Amino acid sequence: MNKAAGPRLSDRQRLNWLRLIRTPNVGPASFRDLIDRFGSAEAAIEMLPELMISGGAGRIVRIPSMADAEAEMETARKHGARFVCIGEPDYPPILRRIDNPPPLLAMKGTADVFGLPSVAIVGARNASLAGIKMARTLAAELGREGYSVVSGLARGIDTAAHQGSVATGTIGVLAGGLDRPYPPENINLIEEITSSGGTIVSEMPFGWEPRAQDFPRRNRIVAGIALGLVVVEAAKRSGSLISARLAGEMGRLVFAVPGSPLDPRAAGTNGLLKDGAILVTDARDVISAIAPLIGSVVSAPISAPASFEEPPDFGATPPPADDDRARVVEALGPVPVGVDEIIRHTGLHPAQIFMILLELDLAGRLERHSGGAVSLVLLDP
Repeated sequence: MNKAAGPRLSDRQRLNWLRLIRTPNVGPASFRDLIDRFGSAEAAIEMLPELMISGGAGRIVRIPSMADAEAEMETARKHGARFVCIGEPDYPPILRRIDNPPPLLAMKGTADVFGLPSVAIVGARNASLAGIKMARTLAAELGREGYSVVSGLARGIDTAAHQGSVATGTIGVLAGGLDRPYPPENINLIEEITSSGGTIVSEMPFGWEPRAQDFPRRNRIVAGIALGLVVVEAAKRSGSLISARLAGEMGRLVFAVPGSPLDPRAAGTNGLLKDGAILVTDARDVISAIAPLIGSVVSAPISAPASFEEPPDFGATPPPADDDRARVVEALGPVPVGVDEIIRHTGLHPAQIFMILLELDLAGRLERHSGGAVSLVLLDP
């Protein structure tokens, strides 16, 4: 286990972070806004019912108790895992730089692997033998050159990527809880990863069975941990292409392995190449593009978690009034718009806009989109 020095949350702070992020309607963006507004998770939790009512919630959701958080902590310990909060030394440093990173990760294994520059390798679950061989070979060659390999522990290409890099350092990201690995046939692979210097992470609660909508969230972490993402095989409509899109939006390099035009499993990768992805035939293609990026990203300093800092002073800005909330709701609709547009349209202070959006988010009435855009969730009449 990594013993890196640096600021860490106290046990009580960690429990309250867990309570806050496990509260329904609290996602990474609203979590950050709550910490920024109230200075700590504990203070934010006290304000949640009032904020939900102000946002128009039909009912107040159940906020996990301290006992609930302690029970999940104990479950993690039983599984040899722990919770790492953003800003702590064991948190993947490059992941902190994506939009709305997960504030807390469940982790099993060693965090030392995060000290290596990382490359993601993803692809089809129903991969061809050639694709599997390519993924395993790429992963092994990257590992020998000092890179870690990250993937999503799915069947096919993901599994091959982990198998090829298990001896040199691999990172698996689960869509469900750490105690609910999917697919179940990779349980032995997970044990091999965590006992060989690699790690498994998830932002989902223990006991959480992965659903279809959880896999794009997992893909965002896979892309966010890596400097670049390699797609080995992917059909035209596949989760791997979602990963590639997310990687591109994060400013990561996107690579693709060409395939036969006659194989539908290569249609997605060939399409990526047409759109400007970097062509890959061996690990040198990846290394030559990523090597110049390593020093400026991996060695960046680690900042303290938000709750180590003094709460910001919001006293200079008056809280939003009911008519301010009505103006913002009127300006919103099902089509995503930028927050800057809302500020210009309403003429309200940015702090007031962010507060109203936070209230709507906690009430389950706001949907957040890539690039910071937001839209209104229309309530049933």
